[in-house]
Amino acid sequence: MCRSIKVLRVPGRRATDEELNAAALQFVRKISGFRKPSKMNQAAFDRAVAEIAASSKHLLGTMKVPEPVRTAEPAETAAAES
Repeated sequence: MCRSIKVLRVPGRRATDEELNAAALQFVRKISGFRKPSKMNQAAFDRAVAEIAASSKHLLGTMKVPEPVRTAEPAETAAAES
């Protein structure tokens, strides 16, 4: 896995367009094998970055994330046991 791509799904916070584009750029660089494409491939490279960023934004916007499981406080547990 590409180490410079960070997790963008953080509870209570939306990923910015800049973060999505940076992650998409790193992904395209990784799978294409090019840090910077030639002029001939620049349009395809840029289009791939834009499409992956848009797909990632859609994914993060539509994912259902379960609420954290609430554990009983010690006082609630003691009251329930009485």
